[in-house]
Amino acid sequence: MQRLTDALDFQAQALVLRSERQRLIASNIANADTPGYVARDMDFARALREATGQAAAVNAATTQPRHLALAGGARAEAQLLYTQPAQSNLDGNSVDMDRERAAFADNTVKYEATLRFINGQVRTMLDAMKGPNQA
Repeated sequence: MQRLTDALDFQAQALVLRSERQRLIASNIANADTPGYVARDMDFARALREATGQAAAVNAATTQPRHLALAGGARAEAQLLYTQPAQSNLDGNSVDMDRERAAFADNTVKYEATLRFINGQVRTMLDAMKGPNQA
């Protein structure tokens, strides 16, 4: 049961992070004409490691024993990064619409794939709980 819970928790964390990344990309697209706007994004793999506690295990092995852990197992939010502009604009806006559209489409596909993984895991769990006489 713990293995199933861990798998579902991992997928739930991935879904939350995909949703947050979609919000960031949508914000970048909405501000494509805003002078001085700097596009933001996140390192999804790093954020997922941090959200699932895998980064904490790596950091715990390399830190000093006197260092304090976050209270109550709190997790830091995903670190937002500034995107590097492909070319400079006179108005200081760093949004590259081609890159943002591609990132939006890619993230959408991965979000839907995560939903399918969760759906498949739940369906497998329900099938396993059915008795031999149930169809």
